[in-house]
Amino acid sequence: MNLWGLVLSSGWASGVNLYAVVGILGLAGRLGFAEVPDELQRVEILAVAGILYAIEFVVDKIPWLDSAWDVIHTVVRPIGGAAVALVLSGGASTAEQAVLTASGGLFGLAAHAAKASVRAAVNTSPEPASNIVVSLLEDGLVAGVVALALAYPELALVVAIVLTIVSVTVAALLVATLRKAWKRLVERRRERQGRTRV
Repeated sequence: MNLWGLVLSSGWASGVNLYAVVGILGLAGRLGFAEVPDELQRVEILAVAGILYAIEFVVDKIPWLDSAWDVIHTVVRPIGGAAVALVLSGGASTAEQAVLTASGGLFGLAAHAAKASVRAAVNTSPEPASNIVVSLLEDGLVAGVVALALAYPELALVVAIVLTIVSVTVAALLVATLRKAWKRLVERRRERQGRTRV
């Protein structure tokens, strides 16, 4: 259960901020805070993760640019979550490793869907402060989830499952709300065009 907690928590967190997860895990291993696979502790991996985290830290706080970044990462984050799960589960049997890898990717996809949906909703706000606040909260949540996974993996497993259920629910509700808003906008435009022609 320790491995499942670490893998699924890291997978979910990767769906929110993949580069922070890789950096936190790698640094925790290098500093001796936790046993982390050598692959994540390599200097070049930490350097790339640090650079990409710095870029995302800035981009993630700019309205609409953050959503464009999320679109690009629709593939990157779930695959990254699966890759982190694969590395973390290296000592497991082949069958268990396959299940953990797939689960890490799915948990990452759920988290990414919620993040992207929330950001699309936040971007409808006219002021930029909300983007900054949400971005900082996301970074804090990622750090907290990974730290919990390293210290108390059994508890982190429960938290990861709950967060995934919440993520799927939030994403579904926000997507439905955004679709309704889009339909209303299209209908209003049609009505205006009709009035203009008359």
